[in-house]
Amino acid sequence: MSEFRLRPEAVAWREVDGEVIALGLESSTYFGTNTSGSILWRRLADGATRVDLIETLMTTFGLEEAQAQTDVDAFLDDLRKRDLLTP
Repeated sequence: MSEFRLRPEAVAWREVDGEVIALGLESSTYFGTNTSGSILWRRLADGATRVDLIETLMTTFGLEEAQAQTDVDAFLDDLRKRDLLTP
């Protein structure tokens, strides 16, 4: 199982009032996350598998597995498009 991790050289970020505010260093674009995105972001900062992230949403927000999978996949896809993830 692949572990995903944020690329520290590609993004600078801070958590403010439970939300992540980030700057893509290569694209010079700012973006933010909602509460669930912030929780996933913190997990990715330390490294997490897709399964870890899905379980996090299920236990934190009481989501059904299918919804958690959809949300995690959309979040990971967005970070990939911004080139902020390894691998």
